[in-house]
Amino acid sequence: MGIGELARRTGVSERSLRYYEQQGMLAAERTAGGQRRYPEKAVDRVIRVQELFAAGLCSAKIAELLPCLRDEDGGPSETATPTLLSELAVERARLDRMIARLEASREVLDQVMTAAGASGDAEDDNPPGRCGTVVD
Repeated sequence: MGIGELARRTGVSERSLRYYEQQGMLAAERTAGGQRRYPEKAVDRVIRVQELFAAGLCSAKIAELLPCLRDEDGGPSETATPTLLSELAVERARLDRMIARLEASREVLDQVMTAAGASGDAEDDNPPGRCGTVVD
């Protein structure tokens, strides 16, 4: 498939796909005319790259990690090194800290929502300049 079709199927811009290729995260064959051609499995690869970016990994770490993952199911291959596993453990701990902060923030929002709901109509109860009211 061409780069346009891969972009449509994954929701990733063509520019990003070219960047992934430049960084070694995605491979394409070239036609005689120089156009990129991607195999069907490139869809899974791009989705995996997006998931790893969403997890906060940088492109260098993703490029290092991808050979250690199977694209089809995201499971591990046997090529992961102890060093890479150690680095990934650090990344996992960072994600755990982020998740804990997000859960704490969600709890505060839940408490504010409960308090606002218990006081009746929040818009009528808030004088100008208080939380929930926009002041010009």
